[in-house]
Amino acid sequence: MAAKKTIKVRQTGSPIRRSKDQRATLVGLGLNKMGRVRELEDTPSVRGMVAKVSHLVKVLDD
Repeated sequence: MAAKKTIKVRQTGSPIRRSKDQRATLVGLGLNKMGRVRELEDTPSVRGMVAKVSHLVKVLDD
């Protein structure tokens, strides 16, 4: 079985003064503090969540 593809995402922006849905998206990604990094499965739903808060996160290259 092939290994699942993953992406690393780092939170670079603060959720303060952001809408509730953007804050909930960060929590859904496992991010809620500045500088936190998560390795997530590379699926269309995760990509959509990252796109929604693209101004608050950075996708890291490996």
